[in-house]
Amino acid sequence: MKKMMLTALVAAFVAGPALAETVRMGTEGAYPPYNFINDKGEVDGFERELGDELCSRAKLDCVWVVNEWDSIIPNLVSGNYDTIIAGMSITAERDEVIDFTQDYIPPSPSIYMGMNGASVNLNGGVIAAQTATIQASYVAESGATLVEFATPEETIAAVKNGEADAVLADGDYLAPIIAESNGEFAVVGEVSIGGGVGMGIRKSDGALRAKLNAAIASVKSDGTLNKMIAKWFGADAPQF
Repeated sequence: MKKMMLTALVAAFVAGPALAETVRMGTEGAYPPYNFINDKGEVDGFERELGDELCSRAKLDCVWVVNEWDSIIPNLVSGNYDTIIAGMSITAERDEVIDFTQDYIPPSPSIYMGMNGASVNLNGGVIAAQTATIQASYVAESGATLVEFATPEETIAAVKNGEADAVLADGDYLAPIIAESNGEFAVVGEVSIGGGVGMGIRKSDGALRAKLNAAIASVKSDGTLNKMIAKWFGADAPQF
């Protein structure tokens, strides 16, 4: 009798709804408003809100993993997490190593930020950029002297302490810093580089990429994504 009951329980479990697939969402946690660590020690920001919504629509059980930017692609490839959702622009160079979903942020300009009132030679001066970014690659090819730093905060410090004449980074990241600097910093140049921002996926994970692409298409089509962009980047930010 006990054996029959056990068999029935196993059969009921097998026939029941499948457990949601667990997906580890890799992010930097240091690039507001895209992603940052809040006062509770949790991943927060635009990409946290978007990522949770995508996981809900794709019926995925998602957990968040924080990783330093300069090793974020190698650690995806090696299996430390399953996606990159970290303000990463879609580029041909990166696409040789990993795959991308469709973009969830349209292409937006990068800006140079320097000290207010300072004269900056963008093509011959010393320009700071975060390591392994499209901005660092652009500066390296521009004729300026590139100084690279592991974190975005260090690039800002380099300008402030005179180690660099300016920093080149996403306008979405630098604009709030300039606005809150009480006139200390200013925009000293602008350039359009790279494509939109997408999620990085291992090339072997085509099924996961398809699920996330469908979820991104869904938040685009019903206006949810544009509302999130306006919330985190302002009503004037490029939308879909």
